[in-house]
Amino acid sequence: MDPTQKSTVLLILLGLVVNVFSITDSEHCQNVVKKWAFTSLDHEVKEDKHTLKDLLFFLHVPRTGGRTYFHCFLKKLYSNSLECPRSYDKLRFDPSKAKCRLLTTHDDYSVTSKLPRDRTSVVTILRNPVDRVFSTYEFSVEVAARFLVHPNLTSAMQMTGRLRSKTNGVSTLDIWPWKYLVPWMREDLFARRDARKVRGINDIKSSDPYNMEDMAMPLLDYISNPIAHEIVHNGATFQIAGLTNNSCLPEAHEVRHCVEKYKKLGEYVLQVAKKRLDNMLYVGLTEDHRKSATMFANVIGAQVISQLVESNAIGEGAAVNKSEQSTSFSDSELDSNDHQNITSDEMGNEAATLSDDNEVKQETMSVGKLMETYEVCISSLRKTQARRRIASLKRISPANFTKEARLQVPQMVLQQIQRLNNLDLELYEYAQGVFAKQHEQAAEKMFDPDTLGSMFTYSGGTKLWDVFLWTMPFVLLFIFMLFVNAKRRTLKVKI
Repeated sequence: MDPTQKSTVLLILLGLVVNVFSITDSEHCQNVVKKWAFTSLDHEVKEDKHTLKDLLFFLHVPRTGGRTYFHCFLKKLYSNSLECPRSYDKLRFDPSKAKCRLLTTHDDYSVTSKLPRDRTSVVTILRNPVDRVFSTYEFSVEVAARFLVHPNLTSAMQMTGRLRSKTNGVSTLDIWPWKYLVPWMREDLFARRDARKVRGINDIKSSDPYNMEDMAMPLLDYISNPIAHEIVHNGATFQIAGLTNNSCLPEAHEVRHCVEKYKKLGEYVLQVAKKRLDNMLYVGLTEDHRKSATMFANVIGAQVISQLVESNAIGEGAAVNKSEQSTSFSDSELDSNDHQNITSDEMGNEAATLSDDNEVKQETMSVGKLMETYEVCISSLRKTQARRRIASLKRISPANFTKEARLQVPQMVLQQIQRLNNLDLELYEYAQGVFAKQHEQAAEKMFDPDTLGSMFTYSGGTKLWDVFLWTMPFVLLFIFMLFVNAKRRTLKVKI
């Protein structure tokens, strides 16, 4: 056999080996993903999903407005003593407190493996995936820009380390996914600032904040980076499926790797996520804010109030905390003092955000009162958020993210975002259907006597519905008498 024939045979054999290995790897991945999916669906609790159970788990998908619900709804209902330890941004969930009633966190669905599933209700909010990617990029830049008050990256990291060692507060840098996205963006901003100094660039001519490469990482580079592929794209689907890189499941990394490698396996992940939305007590939509908030108050708020009244816990939890109305989320208000401006700005001011004021006005809570409190709270939070955003973006001026600027992003970039978030797009469309169905059910329940009675309660425990039922016969009699008298007067006039 001549050398040419030998080379041909070797290439054929090598191709066969590679092909066999590829088939084997594909089959292995399919088995891994299918096993996880079937196991996940088997663990779903098939009970009355419309009734609030003992523990409420608010699965907060980043950049969906979940912080607003936490501060302006749930913090008005649940006292601190009813929150699970390390709830929300207090890092990973600690199940040591057996009788906690509220868990609000960026952890994914896998945290339910630590919870009593038969006594846990899950709620979440979803957002249009394209808008969520935009918001994630913008917030990454905004928070990273706060560190530009330092002369260099080393100084910024040293100061951050000293602050975190001196305080028990929680920084944005402690929170998933920002603990990955912000340091990445921070390093990039410092590198670009150093490059501008070397090249002597002082004036940025570009008018597109999403493609201002001399100032910040362009949006296209951001969405194309492996870090974004790992954390941002299809993030809502993976979070609800329990498969983020922050997952409690030991098999999560392998399942996610297989889905990334063989895209068709994403259908299994999508089916699990859809099933979990079906079984949730509430699914809200960021874009349909007004209707979502109203439904949250009537579906979740009414049941929480009823539970806490029965357990005599409403007095401490369902109160209007004036101090919270003037604080913000992970991007809370800048202090006027220069030194505090640096420290609280960089660290996200989580300690101040989550601190509690002992001067709490005790009031009996109702759904109506809850909505009134929510309106005041959200107005304050939005103003605070806007002030801090403006202060941060001044450090990378002329970059300024607005809704108008988003409209100028090239269609090619938008199509890329859609392609990279195909699972999230399908899940969001499904969530819209779930939301519409839940809204119909909530509207029907509004006319149920028991629901109306539980929504309005006197401090003494007497329900307005009961009063209404007792007085209705007298009211009807009074109306009838008025009608009869009016009829008689009409007859006299005609005569």
